[in-house]
Amino acid sequence: MTFRTRFAPSPTGPLHLGHAYSALLASDMAQAARGAFILRIEDIDKSRARPAWEAQIYDDLAWLGLHWPEPVMRQSKRAATYSAALDALWQRGLLYECSCTRADIAEALSAPQEGAPLLGPDGLIYPGTCRRIHSLTKSDTRPTDAVLRLNMAEALRVTGHTDAQTMPLEFSESCHPQHIGTVRTYGPDILRNIGDIVLSRRDMGTSYHLSVVLDDAAQGITDVVRGADLFEATVIHVVLQKLLGLPTPRYHHHRLIRDDHGKRLAKRDDARAISLFRSEGARAQDIRQMVGL
Repeated sequence: MTFRTRFAPSPTGPLHLGHAYSALLASDMAQAARGAFILRIEDIDKSRARPAWEAQIYDDLAWLGLHWPEPVMRQSKRAATYSAALDALWQRGLLYECSCTRADIAEALSAPQEGAPLLGPDGLIYPGTCRRIHSLTKSDTRPTDAVLRLNMAEALRVTGHTDAQTMPLEFSESCHPQHIGTVRTYGPDILRNIGDIVLSRRDMGTSYHLSVVLDDAAQGITDVVRGADLFEATVIHVVLQKLLGLPTPRYHHHRLIRDDHGKRLAKRDDARAISLFRSEGARAQDIRQMVGL
């Protein structure tokens, strides 16, 4: 199978050194394997996505010397695909409507069990309030203007992984082990540490977790290169792939680029934006050296 990887930024701010590292590493791996490097624009967050940021993504990546096939997939054009997947999951009884606000969730978690985690890949771990309410009153038609959550316990039962603590998920070593790390097997208590994650938001009609697995499958992605901060999210994606009958790529989680205080970079860190280094006369090779490539 031909090696295919992707870089999938959101046009919600400037690309920084962390993005440069991930994109360059993915491109280098594709070249080493004589495979393909794909660019995808993850613009489902219409409230924050901006055409100017998308244009800047293309400019910055081209300046770094990266190339990708056209046309570029944009998530904003794939609403029908996401909707069909949600319909299928709803009909199988795997989704339920959630009316809880963030304040409601925080209040419900105000007195957690001793040793129980509060935060997961999506922030506060949902306590299942609406699962207990709406699972008994589910209609045949999926609500389209509502927050929908995945019933994780039912998802694990359907996929045959009722013992969430021992669900085996392997992550392969890449051709750049000095940057990626070694093979790991992940077996968390998914119900306890992740819970019922959101698969459709009211303002998006989908979620990052749902769209990314559908898009990776549609583009034939064999290897996903991304930061260690998404390690727990990968568990969610493998569960969804099994539910939807999609192939599971190999996942390579690389180290994070951090600031002088050890904090990982975010889009608000304009001081480390690629465009700023460009304006100050840096070369693409300088960026490679800054990120250790």
